[in-house]
Amino acid sequence: MLRTCATALAALFISASVAAAQAPSEAQRAQARELYARVVAVESSTGPQNVVLANLLAERFRTGGFAAEDVTIVPAGETAGLVVRYRGNGTGGRPILFLAHMDVVPALRSDWERDPFTLVEENGFFYGRGSYDNKAGLTQLASLFLTLRAEGFTPTRDLIIWFSGDEETTGVSTQTLLSQHRALLHDAEFALNSDGGGGLLTETGAPLSFALQTAEKTYASFTLTARNPGGHSSVPRADNAIYELGDALSRLRAFQFPTMWNDTTLLAFRNAASATGGPEGAAMRRFADNPGDRRAARTLSANPAISNMMRTTCVATMLAGGHAENALPQSATATVNCRIFPGVAVSEVQGELQRIAGPGIEIALTAPSNSSDASPLREDVMNAVTRAVHTIYPGIVITPYMSAGATDGLFFRAQGIATYGVGAVFIKDSDDFAHGLNERVPVETFYAGLTHWRVLVNELAGPRS
Repeated sequence: MLRTCATALAALFISASVAAAQAPSEAQRAQARELYARVVAVESSTGPQNVVLANLLAERFRTGGFAAEDVTIVPAGETAGLVVRYRGNGTGGRPILFLAHMDVVPALRSDWERDPFTLVEENGFFYGRGSYDNKAGLTQLASLFLTLRAEGFTPTRDLIIWFSGDEETTGVSTQTLLSQHRALLHDAEFALNSDGGGGLLTETGAPLSFALQTAEKTYASFTLTARNPGGHSSVPRADNAIYELGDALSRLRAFQFPTMWNDTTLLAFRNAASATGGPEGAAMRRFADNPGDRRAARTLSANPAISNMMRTTCVATMLAGGHAENALPQSATATVNCRIFPGVAVSEVQGELQRIAGPGIEIALTAPSNSSDASPLREDVMNAVTRAVHTIYPGIVITPYMSAGATDGLFFRAQGIATYGVGAVFIKDSDDFAHGLNERVPVETFYAGLTHWRVLVNELAGPRS
């Protein structure tokens, strides 16, 4: 009962705030909801289904007034992505990219309380696989473009949508776009990503803060392999592949990569210091004022959720070894997953792992990895995001942050296109089930997101008086 009341109060707060800020009309809400239901209904956890969704959306844009030459499906293996160009008059500068992804992680129907591929509105939430990650953002962007086109809006610069088809897996569609179809981006200046950032509600439903994602750590996995001639287990020797690998992993466990920082993490610590309070809050303030402060770094490093924002991390995640219970192991292999601080080369981390493991351990990158620097804290973007968020949630704290995970934004940053995660969803930690069972989004924050994105477009590409 308490959660129901809190959700209702939050909905009232959001509705009242948005109403004062030119909330979407009932017709616009209905259009967004209908499209939301259509895209959630496509089980886009496979490449072919993403092609289906790309075609569905392409047709919606064409019938919504976009010229055929401005709606382009980009094939990428068994999947595809979609580019939509909203032409501006060119007075406002180079184009802005708007990012979302069509694909979702799989969902087993038998485990869900509701059909994961039917949008269900219940208890103040929209339920469905991808309802949060990332079909809410996708729908908000598509609906906004259709609404603006119907209204005859002319932006001062081109607005370009990119809906990728495999963000949750390989990212091949985005890499294909950037390597083979870069001309479709028309030299975009920067990107706004609906799959990063977003707002936090307290457990009572009150808006607390908004995180603006400006950086992502690089994802890279390595195998560490020890090899040995092996032999009969009845004649054990000092050299043993499993023991040697275990020794290397013990050294890795004790190792800590050096403390690092950038403009994003320093401002994030400064903004979070007061809200955090206590020794950690004081350490955040000291570290922000004096980057690299060793005493502050030691305090912050004791908390894994904070420590990972201060350095590269590498951790063993999988283990395999031996071939028979009565034979000495001929090989033993561990998989080590690293989340690398922006600006640090993958090869540099591999070299550090080799130094830790020693010359007897073979180290190999499991798959190609992409790295990128943090995006600069652009004043125009920061101001626009502040205006968009405060239009709906007046006065809340807005802070940049660096994600320990990765999105398609990583590929754009690597290609020199600054990318900002500015997703419009506000949600409680306890309601965040992205990738999990009963994934959901608060109904009113979904609709408030239409205003969020509209304000961003008006601030960055709207006519000036």
